[in-house]
Order: sequence, then C-alpha cells, then structure tokens
Amino acid sequence: MVDSTLAQVGKNLSQAMRILEDGQRKLEAGTERRRFSRTSIPGPLQGDGQDVATVLHLVHNLIHEGEEEEDKPSQHRMQNVGEQGHMALLGHSLAAYISVLDRERLRKLTTRILSDTTLWLCRLFRYENGSAYFHEDDRDGLVKVCRLVINARYEEYASEGYAVLSSKQPVIYQSASGRPGLGQHLCSQLGLPLSSLCTVPCNTVFGSQHQMDVALLDKLIKEDKEAGKLPLLLIANAGTPGAGHTDKLGRLKDLCDQYSMWLHLEGVNLATLALGQATSAIMAANRSDSMTLTPGQWLGLPAVSAVTLYRHEDPALSLAAGLTSSQPVAKLRALPLWLSLQYLGHNGIVQKIKHATVLSQQLLQKLKTLASIKTSVEDELSSPVVLFKFSQEMSAASSGGSVEGYCAGEKEVLDTFNRWLGEQLLQLVPASGMDVVELEDEGTCVRFSPLLTAAVLGTQQGDVEDLVEKLSELVPVMSSTMCLRQDFREETHRHSPSLIYVEELSWPGLGAVRYEPQAEGIDESRRKQELEKINTELLKKLQELDTDIIFSTGPEFGTQENCIFVGMVTEDVDVSELVNTIATLGRDIEESGRLLENMTEVVRKGILEAELQLQKANEEKLMEEGVMRQLPLVGSVLNWFSPVQSSIKGRTFNLAAGSLDSTEVTYSTKAQTGRPSLQDTPTSSSKRLPGQRLFQRSGGAGFDSFSETSSIGQAEESAGEGSTTLSSSFRPPTPPPAPEENSQPASDVIQEKVPESSVQVNAQVEAEVETEEERQPEGQEVEQSER
Repeated sequence: MVDSTLAQVGKNLSQAMRILEDGQRKLEAGTERRRFSRTSIPGPLQGDGQDVATVLHLVHNLIHEGEEEEDKPSQHRMQNVGEQGHMALLGHSLAAYISVLDRERLRKLTTRILSDTTLWLCRLFRYENGSAYFHEDDRDGLVKVCRLVINARYEEYASEGYAVLSSKQPVIYQSASGRPGLGQHLCSQLGLPLSSLCTVPCNTVFGSQHQMDVALLDKLIKEDKEAGKLPLLLIANAGTPGAGHTDKLGRLKDLCDQYSMWLHLEGVNLATLALGQATSAIMAANRSDSMTLTPGQWLGLPAVSAVTLYRHEDPALSLAAGLTSSQPVAKLRALPLWLSLQYLGHNGIVQKIKHATVLSQQLLQKLKTLASIKTSVEDELSSPVVLFKFSQEMSAASSGGSVEGYCAGEKEVLDTFNRWLGEQLLQLVPASGMDVVELEDEGTCVRFSPLLTAAVLGTQQGDVEDLVEKLSELVPVMSSTMCLRQDFREETHRHSPSLIYVEELSWPGLGAVRYEPQAEGIDESRRKQELEKINTELLKKLQELDTDIIFSTGPEFGTQENCIFVGMVTEDVDVSELVNTIATLGRDIEESGRLLENMTEVVRKGILEAELQLQKANEEKLMEEGVMRQLPLVGSVLNWFSPVQSSIKGRTFNLAAGSLDSTEVTYSTKAQTGRPSLQDTPTSSSKRLPGQRLFQRSGGAGFDSFSETSSIGQAEESAGEGSTTLSSSFRPPTPPPAPEENSQPASDVIQEKVPESSVQVNAQVEAEVETEEERQPEGQEVEQSER
C-alpha cells in the first residue's frame, strides 16, 4: 500500500506542473490579470494566507510576465521537461518529505539511495570500485578532490593547516583549452596563490591543437620539482569546452603515475563511456583517479546534481575533504537522480546518449557536401561535437572569384560572418541548439553539441535536415556578400566626397557608408545636425525600396554613428546601381533641404512685398473713389446708383522664379501666366524588365522570383505650372514646413504641390488675411467672384 502522504506529494506536484507548464494558457481577462500583475512589485506579506492554487497562479504569472508585449515570446517559454523530468522534480519534493522521518529510518533510506545511485553510475560509465559525491555546482567536486589530495600528500595538513604548504608549494596543472576560470576558482576555494596554478599549452606541431602537449607537461613538472615544488594534480579534458577534443588520457595517466600526481577528468565526451563501443581514447578515462559527470544535461533532467566519481581507500580523508558526510540529509541530493535513473532504465539512458551521437554524425556527413563550409572535429567516426565555420578560401574557390586583400581585417570579418551564421541557424532552427564559440586558432566557429542540448530541446533527425537546408541557403548569400565587399568599397570611393566608406568589421553585411553634406560656410554643430538629418532620412527612403537588401543603423553597440549599413546580398546584385542610388537619394535629400531653406526666404520676402503693394493699392483706391464710398451705408447706395470699376489687380507669386506679378493677364485669359515650371529632378535608374527586382542584374539567379515593382528608378510625373495667384483680398502664405516623413525626394513634393496653384496656397493665405478683407470695397469682392 502506498503511503497517503507520498501519493499526495505526487498529486500536488502534478497539479503544480500542469499550471506552470501551461505557457499559452489564457488567464481570465480584466481584474485577475491586473491583480496578479500588481503582485510583481515587491511589497509586504499579506495578513491572510492564500491557498496553493493562488500561489501557483502567482508563480506562473511571474514566469510569463511580459510575454504578451514581446515580439517572440516562444524563445522564453519553459522547456518541456517530459516524464523523466517530472521524476527528477518529484525527487526534490520527496527529499523534503523524507527529511522529516525519524533518524534511524532516514539513515537506512539515504544509505540505500546513495549506494544504489553510486553503483548504477559506476557500472554505467565503466568506473569500477568508485565512490560518488553529488554536488550542485559542477566545480565543487573538483574542489573537494583537491582537498582530498592535499590531505593525502601533506600528512601534517590536518593539524598544521596551510603552514605545511610553505615547505613545498603545491602545483595544479590544467590545459590551456580547459574551462575558463576553473583554475582561478579552484585556487580561490582552496586558499592557494595563483602561482600554484600552471597552464599547460596545447600542441602546436603534431596532434590536435586543442590537446594538451604531453612532452611540454613533462618538462614543466620536472622544472617544478627541481624548484622544490610539489606536483599535486592534473586536470585533463575528455571533450574540451570549446571544440570537444579529448586529451591523450592514456599518456597523461602514465605521466601522473610517474610523478605520483592525481588525474581528474571532465568533459562532455565522458557520456560516451555508456555506449557499447566507446573509442580507445575515451576508454582510457576509466583509469583516472576521479571524473566529474553531468547526467542532468546529457539526459535532459532538470535540477539534477552533478556527480564526481573518485577512487580512494581512506574514508577518513574523504570525510575530511567533504566528499562524504555523516549527515543523512546531505545524502538526499542523490534522490532526484536515483528516481530518474530507475525511470529511464539502463537501455533508456544508453539510447539517449546514442541518439545524440547519431545526430552529430548525421550533421557531419551533410556538412561535407556543402561548399564554403570547413569542419573541425577530432574523430570523424565518433566525435559527439561538430564544429564548423564559413571559410573564405573555400568560398573564393567555389565562386570562381577572389577575395584576396579585400580588407585589412580579414579574420575579423570572417569571425563576424560566422557569428551571424550561428545566430541565424539558432533562430531558424531553435531545436538544433546551435551556439557560437570563440577559439584561439580557428576564430569564431559554430558548434553543434547534441549531448548538451538534444535531450533538453528534443532534437530529432528532422531538425538536422532542416538545419542543413537553412545552411545551404545562407552560405551562398554569405559567399556573394564576401566577394562583393571590395566592389562596394571601390564604388563608394568613386562617389567621394559625398559618400564615405565606413570600416566596421563587426557588421555582417556588404558594408557601411555615410553621406557627407557638401554645404560650405556652416559651423561644426550645424554640420553634424545636417549629417544626422540627411542620413536618417536617407535610411528611411532606402528601407522603403522594393528590394531584398536590408538597410539598418548597424550593430546595437557599434562605434559608428549616422551611417547606412547594408546587409547580406545575393550574387546578382548590381553594386554600381546600389551605390549610385544611395548617392542620388542622398543628393536629392540635401538639395531639397537646401531648396526649402531658400524657398522660405523667397516666400518671406514675397510676403513683405505683397503686403506693401496691397497697402499702396488700397491707398490709391481710396484716393480714386473718395471717402464717401468707404462709409458702410452711404458707400453701398453710391455703388448701386453709380458703380465704379476697381483698378486694383491681384498678384501672382511664382515660387519657381520668386517673382510677384500682376494678375491682369490671368483674369483676362482665365489661365495662369506661362511661366516655366520647376524642372524635374528624376532619380531614375536603368530600366528594369518585368519581374526584375531593384538592384538586380538582368538574367541573375532567382530572377523570376522577384517583384516587378520598385520604389526607385521610376520617372517622375510632370509638374505643370509653378505659379500661384494672390488677389488683393488675400495675404501671402506663411512658409511651408519642411517635410519630415516623406517617401519621395523633396523636389517631387514641390512639383506635386505647386501645380495645385491657388487651391492649396490660396487656402493657406486665406486663413491669414481676414483683417485685410474687411478693408476692401464690395467691388473688389465682385472681382474675386468672377474668378
């Protein structure tokens, strides 16, 4: 019969997981969401208690808080832990329940759990006669092992403490390709100086460049012994953190035996010890003195502790080092793993590890068929980690072009492209678990390590197929962009000084340019304002073009400002047309801005001149008609008996010529005077065929997939007459505001507004001349009505 309390623990856990895993659950609209959102602000503890469901709903709301405002909330969802994950979580709940048992029952139960888990792990990973230490921090096992070795090698350490270390300084050796910061953490926890840490370089001539140089290690050990130091411990890698390479474990173990040193191993490749056919390089790991395993990552088990397996015959020293504990509660750290291992079984564990290695081999075989991709693996037949990168040399050979000397920072540009490639692959195929690593020799590479990600993300062979498909689409774009970078630079230099090429090595794209205004006689602050305004408007116009090329402001933390960054391009892009378009649009923006400034001054002067002429005309009319006709009642009677013909004529203000003329000819012919209109300033490019995309060369690859429309290269419509009419009852208009958000050049704006003649301009003028209208006689109003 199952204990009712244990059944309740399992039931409560299942209920909690259903609530917390429901990331897409729609909370009740209105007050409930607002009530929970307010609790996200820290505050005092409520006086009345809350039930379990309310607390769990609060936890769920805090986990998914803000997802509705994010563009891609799926990237932040909780992972699906699966049933084996539920067993691991159940272990944490049961550990709390078991800890309240009576002392004798607790001791028996914890001893059994620890013994079973240790036996299963030692048999599973072929580590006979080993003991196990379970710890949350995966570095803590190595710290405890070092304390064990110090206690074993310094007999007086238990009584004298660190004073005994002064006679012979201990030395800990680690590989240069090991985990960053591990040695410093070790010295910090042990209270040792950093001089006790010795970093061994990797091979430079023979063997893998990520393997420890055994001959150099032997030389360093001899030098330390001659200097009166004590070689204590060697940290080797069975799968380096970056490239996943394995040190020569057999030779290292022989060297450690020769100098009475302790050999500790760590790395992801230790998981393959569970397979039926492990490589000889990995099989040598069972000779080590200790090794740290992370089964939680390999099997997809959440919140499962790491395990350090070690061999030592003195339990007193193990207790002094902290590898064992006399407290039964400390042994309960093995309970989640104990439950999970039983749930999966031996076959299930081996199947998960084997599935990860199969995924690596599948991707490796596919990558060999792709051009411009260079792989870097230790063993093509069994390596569980696949490392690859986009190669410039292979790209040049496959495309038939040459990229030699295209820029001074060739390596930096390639690193930037590979960093972009890794980010794109992870975004396009999230289940792949791709990540980017920085290596000293290879530079930036993309890494596929399913042993660390497949169990958690649920990676399947179909995801690898999708990954290769996306990779085959991205690589040609990267190759063409790399080959066209030099052309883009040269074309930009041809448009100097209006276009300036900006060297930004951290930008994964064709390059960056800046349009420099050519105005003279302005101060530096005004010039910076013009520079920012023109390039901002230029970027908006480029982003509105009908093209697949991406224009942006560049990297988020870039050093360059007020630049136009051009993204990846295909091989059929006409770089010359692209640069010409950027230069033409920039020039149009600059000229239109200058034209608007000049127009403002012209309109202002025209307003003053028109006001003076209208005032003079009113005075002449007063002298001609007499004072009696200006009286309201008397003037109406006199005008009825004896109408007079007004001699005041309207005024025509020509925006193009900046002149103020009489409207006598206009009223007599019922048409605008024949002034020349504003000249068109087309930004037309070469004519494109139907279906040809902007900046695309004729007959290019993928030509039929592009749209036939474009937002540049079109001839502008003719603009008609460029004059507006001002009659004596209108006051001249105020200067038009400069357009801020317009998808056309400013010259087009003027050409479209001017032909509307007195419709728009007179409408603006009419709003400002009400006082002038009151001073005009009725005969003047009749004249306007005839228009």
